Amino acid sequence: MQVEDRQGDDKAVESASVRPLRADQARRVADLLRHQIHAGAFDEGIPGEQQLAAEHDASRNTVREALALLRDEGLIDRVPKRGTRVATRKYDHGLDALLGLQETLKGHGTVRNEVRAARHITAPPAVARRLGLAPGERVVYLERLRYLAEMPLSLDLTYLAPDIGAEVLTHDLENTDIFVLLEQIAGRALGSADLALEAVPADPHTASTLDVPEGAPLLMLERLTRLDDGRPVDLEYIRMRGDRITMRGSLTRATPEWKVL
Repeated sequence: MQVEDRQGDDKAVESASVRPLRADQARRVADLLRHQIHAGAFDEGIPGEQQLAAEHDASRNTVREALALLRDEGLIDRVPKRGTRVATRKYDHGLDALLGLQETLKGHGTVRNEVRAARHITAPPAVARRLGLAPGERVVYLERLRYLAEMPLSLDLTYLAPDIGAEVLTHDLENTDIFVLLEQIAGRALGSADLALEAVPADPHTASTLDVPEGAPLLMLERLTRLDDGRPVDLEYIRMRGDRITMRGSLTRATPEWKVL
């Protein structure tokens, strides 16, 4: 009868399963807590380290490091003898619906716009191409600093098709979403948009404008919006505070290729 020596196999398994560093575990716990914070799970206060350690099957030192990460992000405050509380919440910005900022943040407060520029300009070639215009055509250029209550939230640079844009300039740009004006003026609904989202550091001017540290992470959204007949009318470059906005969407998967075959 052959006796198998499992000792070598056990060692192989042990070596293949590298013990995670505490920093890796702390990052994992921080990710889960961050999601709970944004979902409003801790409005009455964040549980103590011992309870969190039990819930996440982690040591108290690991939990302490995770909380330090969230504190450095500005999400929580840790006050000696008073515990840990949520310092600020982010606002959800959907990626699966075509909405203006006022529509997106409805129920969170009043969105107002500081109009920093509103004029006709010659369309840069890249803008003319995206809006389907001839080289040298004029467009309407808007630059707006957008506030939620008194907090600067985003800096929006917008290029509008010339005919609709000219009408937009005659309306209240401080209190009205551009999307609402586009539909009213065109007499038809917006249909679709192409967008790209990336993280960029705040340059000195933008940092001062949005009241964030220089180099702070911003969410940069490029969005080309069309009417429901397919005509492109609005090209935007939007810089949003990464410490105040979370992008969310619901995705569905198409039929996998292996099922088709």
